[in-house]
Amino acid sequence: MGTTPARWVERVRLDRAQQLLLEGHSVTSAARHSGLGTDETLRRAFARHLGTTPTHYRRRFATTGRQD
Repeated sequence: MGTTPARWVERVRLDRAQQLLLEGHSVTSAARHSGLGTDETLRRAFARHLGTTPTHYRRRFATTGRQD
C-alpha cells in the first residue's frame, strides 16, 4: 500500500473527521468520534495531510451545519 499501518489508520480517521466536520460537528466532537482523540491530534493530522486547519477546512467546504 506504500504506507505504514499507523499512517493508514491516521488517514482513515482523518477521512472520518473530515466527514464529521462537514456534517456540522465541532472540532472536539470530530476528533473524539473519528478516533483521533483530541483537538490537537486532529489539528496535527490536518496540517500533515491537508496543509490546513480543521476550522479552515470546514469553512471552505461545508455547505450547511454549525460554524465554530
